[in-house]
Amino acid sequence: MRYLVTAALPYANGPLHIGHIAGCYLPADIFVRYQRLIGRDVKFICGSDEHGVPITLRARKESSTPQQVVDTYHAMMGKAFSDFGISFDIYHRTSDALHHETAADFFKTLYKKGVFTEEESEQYYDEEAQLFLADRYITGTCPKCGNPGAYGDQCEKCGTSLSPKELLNPTSQLSGKPPVLRKTKHWYLPLDTMQQDWLQEWLLSKEDSWKKNVFGQCKSWLDQGLQPRAVTRDLDWGVPVPLPDNQGKVLYVWFDAPIGYISATKALTPHWEQYWKSPDTKLVHFIGKDNIVFHCIIFPAMLKAHGDYILPDQVPANEFLNLEGDKISTSRNWAVWLHEYLADFPGKQDVLRYALCASAPETKDNDFTWKDFQDRNNNELVAILGNFVNRTLVLCEKYYAGKAPNRGELLDAESVCLQAVSEAPRLVRESIEKYRFREALSHVMDLARAGNKYLADTEPWKHQKTNPAYVETVLSVALEVTATLAYLCEPFLPHSAEKLRSMLNIPARSWEEAFAHTCIESGHILGTAALLFEKIEDESIQYQITKLHNTKAALNTEETTALAHKPQKPSTTYETFSAMDLRVATIIAAEKVEKADKLLKLTLDTGIDTRTVVSGIALHFNPEDIIGKQVTLLANLEPRKIRGIESNGMILMAEDADGKLVFVQPSRNTTPGSTIN
Repeated sequence: MRYLVTAALPYANGPLHIGHIAGCYLPADIFVRYQRLIGRDVKFICGSDEHGVPITLRARKESSTPQQVVDTYHAMMGKAFSDFGISFDIYHRTSDALHHETAADFFKTLYKKGVFTEEESEQYYDEEAQLFLADRYITGTCPKCGNPGAYGDQCEKCGTSLSPKELLNPTSQLSGKPPVLRKTKHWYLPLDTMQQDWLQEWLLSKEDSWKKNVFGQCKSWLDQGLQPRAVTRDLDWGVPVPLPDNQGKVLYVWFDAPIGYISATKALTPHWEQYWKSPDTKLVHFIGKDNIVFHCIIFPAMLKAHGDYILPDQVPANEFLNLEGDKISTSRNWAVWLHEYLADFPGKQDVLRYALCASAPETKDNDFTWKDFQDRNNNELVAILGNFVNRTLVLCEKYYAGKAPNRGELLDAESVCLQAVSEAPRLVRESIEKYRFREALSHVMDLARAGNKYLADTEPWKHQKTNPAYVETVLSVALEVTATLAYLCEPFLPHSAEKLRSMLNIPARSWEEAFAHTCIESGHILGTAALLFEKIEDESIQYQITKLHNTKAALNTEETTALAHKPQKPSTTYETFSAMDLRVATIIAAEKVEKADKLLKLTLDTGIDTRTVVSGIALHFNPEDIIGKQVTLLANLEPRKIRGIESNGMILMAEDADGKLVFVQPSRNTTPGSTIN
């Protein structure tokens, strides 16, 4: 059995955020890495969705062209996926010529088979722009909740699906004027007929195999009765309708986009038909819940109508991930952007992978908070998994010069621990096969907990002098737990798994081979022990929380002020101000403070002395880049110990609307110690 796994094509109109990752890309990556480890033939397909109204709206906002927009964000998203460790076999794009050809051929096949119906309908038209308006080009008042900024397809405030004609006081986003209704012709996919012919029976057969949230949404659509769906639009950006008299129309993005999975597979391998047309292939779509109707109803209807393609075996859609108690929103800038996370937390891809998987919205909406992220890292990755690995390897270095010890007689504690080792791979596999990735990850951590308990119960450090043979057995068993964890972590924490294998000096293996070799033989030379994870300090978390709220506040006031200014503080007296000793100082040395992501230790020439100041600017400046900079120093601030370092003063910084720090410094270099009055 082979697998073709797709992850929803993200719109190339903005960067990726953690809601995207938790929704489909991380679970898909875990599933695919697992399939590879057990030796199955699997292809992992994705790419940028580069057509449709969101692209043209972004181009207008940025005074750019649609092609420039998609080129920018395709590159940005591709790099972020790669840096984070999402292991696509191909990351394609729908603006590619091969995709245009594939989508056009797909449409022509259905057209020639007489699948489509042609209907004339009234659609909003902008007389000034001389264009028919797609749903997202129209805004107005929501008839359900009264939101004045609802779109023609959805109100983002109350979540109601709408049609443009339902909006009150509709307005064109192109001209800002009320549109008029004009007649236009489009081609429709007759979902109503398909429902009666085969689609309903096929969907109802998935009740016991698909996730309840997925099947429930499909059943709701069926109960309402499916309606014909237009597959073309009056736009000038997209795949042109491949007919002589196409009247300037393009394929509807939700007809065009899923065909992108097919064109990407074509670009990947000349044997693409094995993955799309063979009954020996299982097609699995990983998506968010807002894409269920397209992947469970519309795309299967297209594939069935074409006649040559297999239908999806599974569509394990996740629910939504919220952020700090609020819905993630690109338009409101309420998001944690993946590329920014990777810059702010270098080398900590697996921490975010762990936090998102451990709280994944698999069956209901869930919430990401920076405090939970910190707790997941410090209290689970560091205190449980990392602690067990470190204790095991450090003791092996200390007692046996970095070689695996002999294993002697096994007592009850060893038998219990090795039973957990034996059971863990089966439990993890069973959970992944059922698309329960949170549960699978919990089994991995349960094994790490068992390892910690085993060391705590046996206390080998207490018996090295009195019973060294038993200590060898204990650490041999602990190494077996560690090796098993190294292989089990691979789908979830690939960077950490690789690091752990290096510390154990064991190769990457398939799971079948790996779990036959988890017992590290006596005398095996281990690698160098190192911390698998490091604590994340409060300063780093507070910085993220502050940045999140500041950027949201800045966006909320964008229309009324160029900068989001903080309120003025209460009045003070001249005497209070004059008591502050402000003077110019020069940075002559700078270094990071150990285990404090936000802090730099600065050495300043103040003109009157050389002193140390600890400053929370490490997330904004590299130490080597600020040596020689002149700053404003509050010189007579009472000394204070920060991370064990005595800080004598405070440098003054300005913070802009984006939360970025800027030095408050003289316009030209001046003598250190110059006073500021």
